[in-house]
Amino acid sequence: MDLAQNFQPAGLPIREYLLVGLTTAVLTFLATGLVRRLAIRWGAVANPRARDVHTVPIPRMGGMAMYIGVCGGMLLAHQLPVLRRAFEYSLDPVAILLGGGLIMVIGMLDDRYELDSLTKFAGQTTCAGILVLLGLQWIIVWVPWGGDGSGGSFLILDQNQGAILTVLLVVTMVNAMNFVDGLDGLASGVGFISAVATCAFSLHLLDQSGGDVTFYPPALIAATLAGACLGFLPHNFQPAKIFMGDSGSMLIGLMMAGASTSASGKVQSPNGAETIALLSPLLVVAAVLFLPVLDLLMAVIRRTRKGLSPFHADKMHLHHRLLEIGHSQRRAVLLIYLWAAVLAFGTVALSLFDAFAVVWGIGIGLLIALVISVVPRLRAR
Repeated sequence: MDLAQNFQPAGLPIREYLLVGLTTAVLTFLATGLVRRLAIRWGAVANPRARDVHTVPIPRMGGMAMYIGVCGGMLLAHQLPVLRRAFEYSLDPVAILLGGGLIMVIGMLDDRYELDSLTKFAGQTTCAGILVLLGLQWIIVWVPWGGDGSGGSFLILDQNQGAILTVLLVVTMVNAMNFVDGLDGLASGVGFISAVATCAFSLHLLDQSGGDVTFYPPALIAATLAGACLGFLPHNFQPAKIFMGDSGSMLIGLMMAGASTSASGKVQSPNGAETIALLSPLLVVAAVLFLPVLDLLMAVIRRTRKGLSPFHADKMHLHHRLLEIGHSQRRAVLLIYLWAAVLAFGTVALSLFDAFAVVWGIGIGLLIALVISVVPRLRAR
C-alpha cells in the first residue's frame, strides 16, 4: 500500500470531531432518562450509607447511557469520509467499543449486585487484555536516564512489555476513576476535562505529522469520551438525579487510558532534538491521570496502614477532605475541576508554547487553586 495514503490533506478535521462529540453528548443526555427508569425498575439504586454524601436513594447505572452515546458517536465518525480512516488504519476505536462494552456490563452488574473486588479486578484485566489483543498498547516509553545526559532516553518495548504496561495503566486508571467518583458530577467533570485535553494534544500530534491518519483514533476516542461526560453531567451535577456508578466510572477510566495509550504509544521519534517535544506525550498522560491516581495512591496507602483491604471504602478521599474544610458539594467539585484543568491544559500547552511561560502559568494556576481550597479554613481561624 502506498504510504501516501496514510496522510490527509492540510487542515485538521476539527469540525468533524466537534460534531462527533456533540452528537455523543446529545445521545447520552437523551439516553440517561431512559436508563434512569431502567435502573429503578431493576433495583440498581444507591441507598445512603455512612460514608456517602447523598441522603436519599438515587439510581445508578449511568454508564449504560454514556456507552450508548459513545457507540452513537463512533457510528457517526465511521460514516464521515474524513474520520472513517481512523477505523480503516487502526483497530483502536473497535478495541475501545469492545473493551468499554464489557467493562460497562461488569459495572452494571456491580451497580445492581455489588460484585466482590476480585471479580471486578478479573473483569478489568480481561477488558485491558481485549485492548492489547486488538493492538492498542504502548510501544515506546521515555526514561530520565541514558541518552546524551540531558534529554534522557527511550525504551522500545516488545509486545509482551507493551502489553504488561498497558494492562497496568488500564487497571490503575479504571480503579482511580472509581475511587474519585464520590461527589455529584465529579467523575464526569474530571473525565470531560481530561478528554478535552487529550483530544487537543492528539490534534496537535496530527498537525505535526502532516495529517498521518494513525493519529486519528486517539482524538476520536477522546472526543467521544468528552461528549459522553458532557451529556451525562446535567443529570449528575449536584443535586444528582442519577449516578454513573461503576458502569460509568470504569468506562471513563478505560477510555482515558485507551486514548492516552493510543496517542502516546504512536510517538515514533526517539531521536528528537528538544526534550520538551519528546516528553510531551508522557506529560499529557501524567496530567490527565494526576488527580485520580494521586487519590488512588493515597487511599491504598491509608487503608493498608490501617490493616484494611486497599479496596475498603472510607470517607477520607480528596473530595471528602474539601467538604471537611468547609466547602459545599458544588464548590468542592468546581475546585477539583480547577485543579484538573490547570494540570491537564497546562501540560498540553507545554508542547505548544514557550515552556518557561507555561511552567510559570501552571505554578500560578496551582497556587490560586490552593489558596481558594484553604480559604474556608483560614476564615475559621
